[in-house]
Amino acid sequence: MHFISFTRVSVMLVMALVLFEAGFARGISAQETPGKSKLPANRLAKESSPYLLLHAHNPVEWYPWGPEAFEKAKKEGKLIFLSVGYSSCYWCHVMERKVFTNQAIAKTLNDHFVCIKVDREERPDVDDIYMTALQVYYQMIGSPSNGGWPLSMFLTAEGKPVAGGTYFPPEDTDGNQGFPTILEKLIDIWKNKREQMEANADIIANETRRLMRPKMSLKPVAISPQLAETAFLATSSSFDPEFGGIDFHSQRAEGPKFPTPAKLIFIQQSLRRTPKPEISKLLDLTLMQMACGGIRDHVGGGFHRYSVDRRWDVPHFEKMLYDQAQLADVYVEAYRATQKPLYKQVAEELFEFIATEMTSPEGGFYSALDAETDGIEGEFYVWNADEIDNILGANAAAFRNGYRVKDLSDFEHGNVLRLSPKRLPLPATTESLILDGSLAGSERDEFSSARKKLRDVRNKRKKPLRDEKVLTCWNGLMIGAYARAASSLQHPEYVRTAELAANFLLANLRDPQGRLLHVHTSGQAKLNAYLDDYAFLIDGLLALHDATDDPKWLKAAKQLQDEQLRLFLDETNGGFYFTSHHHEELIARTKNSYDGVLPAGNSLSARNLIKLSKKTGNQAYRDEARATIELFAPNIEQTPRGMCNLALATLELLDAEGPGQGAIEKPKDQVIPVGGTVTKTTAEDPLILLADQKEERPKKDELVKGRAYLSVDKLPAGGTCRIVILLDVKEAWHINANPPSPDHLIPTKVSFKSKAGIKLTDAVYPTGNGLKMAGEDVEASVYEGQVTIRGTLMIPEGAGGQIDDMEITINYQACNETVCLPPKTIKLNGKLAIAARGEPVKSINARLFKVPAK
Repeated sequence: MHFISFTRVSVMLVMALVLFEAGFARGISAQETPGKSKLPANRLAKESSPYLLLHAHNPVEWYPWGPEAFEKAKKEGKLIFLSVGYSSCYWCHVMERKVFTNQAIAKTLNDHFVCIKVDREERPDVDDIYMTALQVYYQMIGSPSNGGWPLSMFLTAEGKPVAGGTYFPPEDTDGNQGFPTILEKLIDIWKNKREQMEANADIIANETRRLMRPKMSLKPVAISPQLAETAFLATSSSFDPEFGGIDFHSQRAEGPKFPTPAKLIFIQQSLRRTPKPEISKLLDLTLMQMACGGIRDHVGGGFHRYSVDRRWDVPHFEKMLYDQAQLADVYVEAYRATQKPLYKQVAEELFEFIATEMTSPEGGFYSALDAETDGIEGEFYVWNADEIDNILGANAAAFRNGYRVKDLSDFEHGNVLRLSPKRLPLPATTESLILDGSLAGSERDEFSSARKKLRDVRNKRKKPLRDEKVLTCWNGLMIGAYARAASSLQHPEYVRTAELAANFLLANLRDPQGRLLHVHTSGQAKLNAYLDDYAFLIDGLLALHDATDDPKWLKAAKQLQDEQLRLFLDETNGGFYFTSHHHEELIARTKNSYDGVLPAGNSLSARNLIKLSKKTGNQAYRDEARATIELFAPNIEQTPRGMCNLALATLELLDAEGPGQGAIEKPKDQVIPVGGTVTKTTAEDPLILLADQKEERPKKDELVKGRAYLSVDKLPAGGTCRIVILLDVKEAWHINANPPSPDHLIPTKVSFKSKAGIKLTDAVYPTGNGLKMAGEDVEASVYEGQVTIRGTLMIPEGAGGQIDDMEITINYQACNETVCLPPKTIKLNGKLAIAARGEPVKSINARLFKVPAK
């Protein structure tokens, strides 16, 4: 485990702050909903986000995320209070009603802080960074908490995290400190011990950056069926054997249960390749329990966010577009595999819910429905027994028995409808279908008419808030779901729905340069698109091409994929950043491969590239897919259940490459076989040929790390080979450039030793960055972050067939703003094979040896 030092002052602070956690979502009556006084609008009134608009009349002087708020904090020397939430977040609403409408709390916030409100669905980059920072903060204070929303963070004016939590109650209760007490402590420490607080903010920010960088592995991992099997075994072994569901822990058996669609899809696709009856039974158990449970809306269609219990009985009632899209795919595939009518009904009713409740007049799909109505969670969805009796009359008894309706409900606000898997509804008679007016080809049952009557009554109730943001990424998922379902469910109209949404996005969510935008609300499109926007929409367009064979969808997908490669690709290390190269600079830049409620953008990008390669015949797409998979392949071995979509991409890559093409083993001792004639590269991930031996026993205080790469897999005797040396300089440190400026500085310098007489020539050092140091009259030329040094190796003609011991030495001096350390040396060692005469030499690491753009 990575431990972080923390000063005594900060420990005192965080111990005061962490106590609020015990009050989160417990012991607070959500029905205490004070009426809002009509207050003047704040800056959020000009925003388009439904979530931000909910706070537009708070007495808190909110700012949206942007330079104005940070400049004000710098100018006035204040901390920033950052509050992140979303429109269907129940406890976000509670905090808005009970805390942000409180005049006394608002005055304290306005006088001593600059307050920023963020919709996490508009700014997932901001949310991801500061949720990670909260985890770092919890680690520092030894808290077992996991975070959640609302996310409440305190930042310096530079955006560095100081402390934080989730829900803060408006007053001290049951030994838990309320928000006013916490604010007072923060104000006092910021006033009297600001330097210590800023130092701790640096620690949290640096650790956040470290955690959000991909973990580098010096041990290559083969892209093989066994890699995907690792993920399959880890995932399939986590099924709940009694009630279904993945990620089940017997020690926490009664905890909340999530649908985890990315994992279900991976299991389904794996079983299509290799049937395993015992796993198929657990998968079917899961899908049946979800279809029958309270997590599914039996009256209106679709699924709620998650179940609060093991049995799928009582949900958290919010309904998210991304859940509907992914679970539609799951149930369409389940129907294809089993032909069970219930699975078809689940999918059809889900699509009907999207069409009637979540589709804009222009064709785009809305984001979410709230969990609460008038401060009461689930009120729109639940029933008491008397209501059922009055609405259904003589048919009420059968319905109550079928859906487990009780006089005294299990849920505090009423009965959540749940089918018994042991007593599924019987198919509807022909006569009842005619009376019900059901569509031909749709699955209906004995309770279809009863559910319609309940739906008609329910639609007269006050409805939950609908978040009418049209998000490019989530819409891409829904487009794909509609397109894939059209043939399987025999609903050709689904294709038209998908096409309308795709046309809307492509026409309306573009910036002046033609690049995608992230969100469209109230006629306004804005915010730079993220990796997920490109990846998910490309997936939807490819599904449309499969469904229609219309070349325009393939053309649009290819255009977006080429744009994604240009805007998001890390050309040095591979993989895709979450934010584009023209995005604003935050305290960290993420490159994620882990699935959460959404599939990882990198894994879906790899899958898109494989499909595009097959459709267009462009090998370069598949090469980039392989490079992305190889970059993250070690993560599949380390955390296989979190990488299901990448494991699926691995299987699809191996399918595309054909038998025997996928499992490329690299020598364990890093001896590289060599040869003389260069052949075309196949775009493998950069191969580390030489590495610092200290990497096996890394030190906490290591400020510079090095590794080296060659342009060929074997050194050509009598020829040349290009070499790249990469240095990673720790955050907040720098090393001197070569040539040095001023002249008295010690330059970074590379030297080379070889027993076979190989020489390093034409060493090219990058141009340094100017840095003005305290007490100096001129700027120093320095290197920061990642440093790339290039050169050429000249191999003697008589060295063919040998194994050479090589050593690269890098001399450098590391400095920060206050101190320069003594000069140090890195030694990179490795054994490299030199080709015998006539042996072919294969180009590798092509991305590293592209000519840099000028």
